[in-house]
Amino acid sequence: MRALIASLALLGLASCATPAPRPVAPEVALPSLALSPSDFGGSVSLSQQLSFAHELDPGGPRSLEALVEIDASAVRLAGFALSQRVITLQWDGARLEEERDARVPAQFQSRTVIRDLQLVYWPAATVRAALPEGWTLEDSPGQRVLRQGDKEWLSVRYAGQPPWVGRAELVNLAEHYRLTIESRLSEE
Repeated sequence: MRALIASLALLGLASCATPAPRPVAPEVALPSLALSPSDFGGSVSLSQQLSFAHELDPGGPRSLEALVEIDASAVRLAGFALSQRVITLQWDGARLEEERDARVPAQFQSRTVIRDLQLVYWPAATVRAALPEGWTLEDSPGQRVLRQGDKEWLSVRYAGQPPWVGRAELVNLAEHYRLTIESRLSEE
């Protein structure tokens, strides 16, 4: 798949025995944001349970544990499958560093993970300012919708306050997946 078998496709690692879904081309290329960690406007440390379902994956949904830290200098993400670290990402706003286990599928694209984190968690005004012409982000209590013209391509629904604590569900119609994120603040 072009962008990734889905955002956070490392979820598929939890069930390595199941064959990967057939690649499917995205219906439209979603904007690549590449926002700075400082644009987040604060810092947070989260423990997350991720559940990923791709419409062509008969073995889904898949689950993964993740630790995410965001501060002014970097976004750090560590993904764990079967209690083993399988991916580590660090984004400083210009450079993306990645360490991955050999079991991480080639379809997994780290930049898409960063893009989805930014669409879910960065301030709406910051995301809007980075969108190319023709794209809009609607933001209302408990929901975000990314559109190109009149067509909705991605939505995020939140159940929790602030939005990074509790449940967030991202539905990506362009790349054919659903990502459910259960977040809690990490204990210091």
